Order: sequence, then C-alpha cells, then structure tokens
Amino acid sequence: MKKTVMSLGVLLATSFVIAGGNLTPVIPAVAEIGSPCNVETTFLDPATNLMWQDAPYTDAEDGAYARDHSVGKAGNWSYAVNYCRRLNYAGYTDWRLPTADELMNVHRIEGQQFTNFRGKDFWTSTPTTEGKYYAVYPADAYPYKTRKNRTRYIRCVRCAAEK
Repeated sequence: MKKTVMSLGVLLATSFVIAGGNLTPVIPAVAEIGSPCNVETTFLDPATNLMWQDAPYTDAEDGAYARDHSVGKAGNWSYAVNYCRRLNYAGYTDWRLPTADELMNVHRIEGQQFTNFRGKDFWTSTPTTEGKYYAVYPADAYPYKTRKNRTRYIRCVRCAAEK
C-alpha cells in the first residue's frame, strides 16, 4: 500500500509539472526606462522676474509635513530659512524664502504655475506682530499667521537676471 501511495504521489507531481507547460517568466521585449536626467525645474514669473524652485516633493517630505518634522522641502520656519540659504538648485545658489506678497502673487496667477504642486501651506519670510510668521495657502493665495515651530512646505525663490 505504501508503494502505491508513493507511486501515485510521484505520478501526480509529474503530471502537474508537465501540465504547467512553459514556466519561464515572460519578459517584455523592451523595458520601460525612466528619464535618465535629474531635471531641476523652475518657474519664471515674467511679471515679477522671479524664478521659483519647482522640485518634486518626496514621500519623506509629505510625512515630515504631516508629523511636524523637518526633511527636505518641509520643515519649521528656521529650517526653511536655512534650507533656502543653502540651496544649490538649477545652477544657482542665491535662493531665499519668499515674502508673503511674492508667494500670494504667484498663486493668484490664473492656472497652475508649478509642475510639482502641494495643496498645503508654504512658509514665507514675512513676520507678523505676534512673533509668528505668515504662511500662504496656495489654493486661495491667502496668508495666515502661524508659529515658527510648525512644519510647512518650502518653495524657494530668487531674482532672475535681467534680460
């Protein structure tokens, strides 16, 4: 009986392997390859001659925003100021945190100006009278006062060279 069960097991295993046919994985003829270049995009506002950083936001930055941490282009006010001061982007090193007026104006332009957009608030360099700083919500370009230790997104700006 034991031999019969073993023989039946071997027979079933063999038939499963044979019935499976070609088990080699299907590999596409041409693999899809992403862009090999790390393009540092900017938006140039012709009305103000300001160049805006338009870098993609990462999952780590979105997580920092949600948890009041400072990572990349998200952080508290002091971190934001230092981030822009130290930024080397698109071949320029003279970046700064925008004023409330500059950030409100760029978000009042009709249409979405930035390729990499976040629908949350961004830091400005404009202080309030209560020791807080303005942040601007891009959907309505409205500034509001917020504490310096809160995390907001960061978008740096620079004055573009004269044409």
